[in-house]
This record gives sequence, structure tokens and C-alpha cells, in this order.
Amino acid sequence: MIVVRQKPVDEICAFVTRHRRVLLVGCNTCAAVALAGGEKEVDLMAELLRLATSRKASFVEFSGTVLTRQCEPEFLEQLDSEGYDAILSMACGAGVALLASSVDVPVYPALDTLFIGAAQGLASWEAECSACGQCVLGRTAGICPITRCAKGILNGPCGGMSDGRCELGDRDCAWVLIFQRLEKFGRSEEFLEIAEPKDHSLRTRLVTWDAHEDGIR
Repeated sequence: MIVVRQKPVDEICAFVTRHRRVLLVGCNTCAAVALAGGEKEVDLMAELLRLATSRKASFVEFSGTVLTRQCEPEFLEQLDSEGYDAILSMACGAGVALLASSVDVPVYPALDTLFIGAAQGLASWEAECSACGQCVLGRTAGICPITRCAKGILNGPCGGMSDGRCELGDRDCAWVLIFQRLEKFGRSEEFLEIAEPKDHSLRTRLVTWDAHEDGIR
């Protein structure tokens, strides 16, 4: 899932204090699971902003609603933004972008989008994918070096690894983990294979994927 977290309240206030009626729109999928954009979080955000803006002598009216998802047009069609002069989106960047293209008022993000992660426990995720466009998980035993290695190197480990730990000191070395898993599956010889440089043209900033046409344009 896409992992998000709330922006600092002061940063959000800087967006909304220029308006008079602001609609907070939550997202009941990824953002809700991340405890950042569900119904409770929308209500809490509204209260925080009412308090914060009143302290700044800014009188802003806040209302809230929650959509099933903000990244799909069919759910955005359910949104009634009539009478509001701005929207605060509590969704990932994809939801913010689609919502902004669908309404005639400014749309601001209340959350920062962090990474694509796998659940580790309640409201806990680990980054597993960087959406690089050229997946290498088949040769690295399901551990992504682009995401899990601090340097994103394709042939490791680097010289900074010590006792199985990354030189940053905050994580296990991804390439040690890759070797251990390859060895577990009897594939340790594959660790010696040299990976070719990635085709970074596949990781484009502007991309549309049409599954019906089976291609990117």
C-alpha cells in the first residue's frame, strides 16, 4: 500500500488561512489504513485547524467528508464541493493530483506520501518498492536493493557494510539480506552475477498506463 503521514499543522495552516470555507476530504483506503486520512483523522484535523487558525486571528470554516478512494474518478463524482473555496485533501499524492484536476477550486495536500510499503503490524510498514519501472526482485530473492539499500546499488554490498549492518547504522545491509535469502533457497551462486545498469528511462515522471492498450504513453 501507499504509506502517508500528516504534514505539520503549521504548513497546512499556511495553505488554508487564505480561504474562508475549506472542505477536508479524507480517503478511506491507504490513507485511512495509515491512520492519516480516515473519518476520525478528518474530524481531528478539522478541530486542530479550527484551533490553529483562531490563534492566528484567521476565521476559516472547516467541514469534512471521506471518499472511498480519491485516486479513481468514479468516487470523486460523489464529492459535493459546492460552496467551498478550497479543498484540503487527506490522501496520497495521486489522490491530490486527480482531485485537483476534477474541481474548480484550489486543492492542497494535508499529507506527505512516503513510499509503497508492506505491513509489518498495526499501523506499521516497511518500504518495499520504489516503483522504478524495471523490477529486479526475481534476481534478489524478493528484496529490493533500490528501496532497501541506502545507496540503491544493484551490485553489493558496498565497502561501508560492517557486521551485516548498513554504514548508516539504522538498518541491516540489504545485500547481506539478499545473500542470506538466496543461500536459503540454494541460489547463492546467483549472488556473483553482475547486474547491468538499470534503464532509468522506464522510471519516468510523467506516465500513463493503459492496461487495455498494454503500454505506457
